Amino acid sequence: MTTTPKNADATVDDEGYQRGLTSRTVQMIAIGGAIGTGLFYGAGGAIEKAGPALILAYLVAGLAIFIVMRSLGDLLLYRPISGGISEYADEFLGRYMGFTQGWTYWAVWVTTCMAEITVAGKYINYWWSSIPVWVTALVALVVLFTANLISVGLFGQAEFWFSAIKVTAILGMIIIGIGVLLPISGLGPDVGPSVTNLWNQGGFFATGFTNALLSLQIVMFAYVGVELVGVTAGEAQNPRVTLRKAINSVPFRIGIFYVGSLLVILSVRSWKDFHEGASPFVAVFQYIGIPGAAGIVNFILLTAALSSCNSGIYSTGRMVRSLSQRGDAPAALEKLSGRKVPVAGIVLSAAVMVIGVIVNVIDPDHAFTYITSVSTVGIVFVWGTIVLCQMVYRFRVAAGTLPDSGYRVPGGIVSSVVTLAFLGMVIVLLFFNHDGRVALIVGVIWFAIVTAGYLAWTIGNRTRTRAKLPFGE
Repeated sequence: MTTTPKNADATVDDEGYQRGLTSRTVQMIAIGGAIGTGLFYGAGGAIEKAGPALILAYLVAGLAIFIVMRSLGDLLLYRPISGGISEYADEFLGRYMGFTQGWTYWAVWVTTCMAEITVAGKYINYWWSSIPVWVTALVALVVLFTANLISVGLFGQAEFWFSAIKVTAILGMIIIGIGVLLPISGLGPDVGPSVTNLWNQGGFFATGFTNALLSLQIVMFAYVGVELVGVTAGEAQNPRVTLRKAINSVPFRIGIFYVGSLLVILSVRSWKDFHEGASPFVAVFQYIGIPGAAGIVNFILLTAALSSCNSGIYSTGRMVRSLSQRGDAPAALEKLSGRKVPVAGIVLSAAVMVIGVIVNVIDPDHAFTYITSVSTVGIVFVWGTIVLCQMVYRFRVAAGTLPDSGYRVPGGIVSSVVTLAFLGMVIVLLFFNHDGRVALIVGVIWFAIVTAGYLAWTIGNRTRTRAKLPFGE
């Protein structure tokens, strides 16, 4: 069984990848990675639950995510390597944690992609209702799978334009919304839009502090994908400079795209006008009077879903290969194509994602609640282990056994401990609603399966190793 050298400065030659992602592409992936259907579509239900206090929930959660990303940045600048999220768990927390975190992160993106290709099919139905959702889901999966097989550069270009559309949509909404709020602009309704909507409709905590607290579990999962920039480390040009810039932009991204957009949305319209199952972006565009608002936002939602699936195929392929290189997956999955793409890992991941198409044919409305529950608990586990890895790394730097990356977490160990406590609180909050309890149950089942898999795989490796020794020693 092979392991990655612990103090190696992993380069493209170590892994066999090409540095095909430019600084511009990585920056856009970093910006767009945390913008998905959770903001464009799911924020409606969150607003209905928490009222204007949702802005504070996004801000607090964003601070925790910033510490997670700075922790990841510290590790990446110490040793930039593709699939590094699980590599660090293996190095700093042990083989079991490396195995568990790697396969859990793989499952997070596989299940997310299953959900997104189904959602993409539903968005297509807005224009062509006669096309079965499973057909669109299958076509989307095949196209994105093919693009990822061709080259990392093609993946990067696709993700660049997907992210550019999402970013443009949010910035456009913010600019138009600010224009509506200015009385001299002449845009939108004459009566209604006002920043006083943030506190005049029952107060800032209009639905109560408890509901604002419970909304954190919804908010946290809107940030899924922000850590994707870490997976690009092995294929980014000049990774130490590029990744530092990308991670340093996290506060700006959170401030503009989440807090900024919600401030504008909840100022233009009362929080009482937003409901679960309806995009707040559609509601605002229609309220302002923009022609074809529903169609515009539906296109953006489709883009966000395709972007998420594109990222899922990319990240799972690298993660599987990383697991294979460490001996935590079959050696055949380490294979790279002639274009330096982890073809075996991508094929395995896409094959599992086909389950999403099958489930969509059978019963998408109920089965996907259980499938995506893996990602619900899994991503909090992944983020938590990133913070723990960084803490162990810092202890070793202080002991003089590892080099200093020069990229510390603001607030040091205090920030890390507070972030871990916050992530733990999010897990506890899952107990207080039905879907959350389902997520916890499925999460427990998943970790039991992974633990059993680790034990079986470890025992199998030992047996195979002994069989190769003289006289079976």
